[in-house]
Amino acid sequence: MLVAVAVAGLVAGVAGLSIAVVAHNRANQVVEECSDVLRRQLQALGGGPDRHALRDLAIVHYDALKEMSGHRSFSLAMINANGDGVVVSSINGRTETRTYAKAVRDGHPIEHLSPEENQALRAARLGKGPVVSMDDPLPDFGTGPRTPSPTP
Repeated sequence: MLVAVAVAGLVAGVAGLSIAVVAHNRANQVVEECSDVLRRQLQALGGGPDRHALRDLAIVHYDALKEMSGHRSFSLAMINANGDGVVVSSINGRTETRTYAKAVRDGHPIEHLSPEENQALRAARLGKGPVVSMDDPLPDFGTGPRTPSPTP
């Protein structure tokens, strides 16, 4: 009986120690994440804007399919100060909706963009958002697809 109590105590002690180690590691991870957030906020307040935050956006509504009217399809461009971001498009039909996301690096798309996606990206780069139309005259930046540069 005494041996069973000793073994139970040993198991409980090891379990408690394991829980303590996991909790300690998680607490350190949370402290590190909070430090990163505070560092970024201080940088934004005192050292200029956060160049990684999405800041420029534009949305273009259009009729992608002949069967649908009412400008239910859209392309949304969202980029940061470095020109990195994404163009998200939703093509809406009567029976289905398709959604696409295309990456943007240094203000240029990685993949080929449709005219509507290109218009949204150009408008976002120029700060003409949030809502633009295909009829809005915008200069062309030569936003054809680029080969991605290796990231460090």
